[in-house]
Amino acid sequence: MVASYRTSGMTNTSNFMRLLLTLITLFSCLLGSAQDWEFSSPNYKKIEKNIAKKKSNLYYENLLNRFNAFDSTMTLEEKRHLYYGFSFQDAYSPYGDSDYKDSLDNVLGKDDHGISDLMKIVSFSDSILAENPFDLNSINFQLYALNELQQERIFNERLNQTRIIIDAILSSGDGSSEENAFYVIEVAHEYFILDVIGFEFGGSQSLKGQCDYLTLQENELSLEGLYFNVSACMRSLNKMFKN
Repeated sequence: MVASYRTSGMTNTSNFMRLLLTLITLFSCLLGSAQDWEFSSPNYKKIEKNIAKKKSNLYYENLLNRFNAFDSTMTLEEKRHLYYGFSFQDAYSPYGDSDYKDSLDNVLGKDDHGISDLMKIVSFSDSILAENPFDLNSINFQLYALNELQQERIFNERLNQTRIIIDAILSSGDGSSEENAFYVIEVAHEYFILDVIGFEFGGSQSLKGQCDYLTLQENELSLEGLYFNVSACMRSLNKMFKN
């Protein structure tokens, strides 16, 4: 995933690269179901209201518990409330890094990973995900380690969590304009989505209104770039400055 390539401490082992190709193939297969709905930008005010209703299936604590329990039965509406609703939680910090990130990067930076290293990758990523369950980088790194450790059950469970996040993002727009932007709650998710939908980053990122605009390398669709709405990130930043 691109989100992984753009983090520090990245390992260049052949095993890791093989898994990245496998994941890209898997996520490409997941795209089929993601094209069965009409795009709809998230209504953040409505989402904030809905996730506060304790007797609703959209109550946030219940949604997050289901996600952490690897529930694969979530509806698209529930996925969207889960993902975008996280931006209203106290734990949401789109510009912060976990204390475990350096430890994870140090292990990932090794030329080869033995069993103990792979177990550390799982452990450190678990710690990061306990703070931010939507850290796609950490999920991606853990998928690598779980695959090498042949932990098929938890691998598939983490893969399902990734699908939930991707489904929510891809349902929000097509990235063709500011009005039809993909909505993300973390900047790192922009690069992850680029790879999932088969594009390569062109090297330039700029802010246009409430959107990040990422240029693309030459592609079959002749698209110059894609838009990602980061209004949730900006809302968090404004709140931080006010405090």
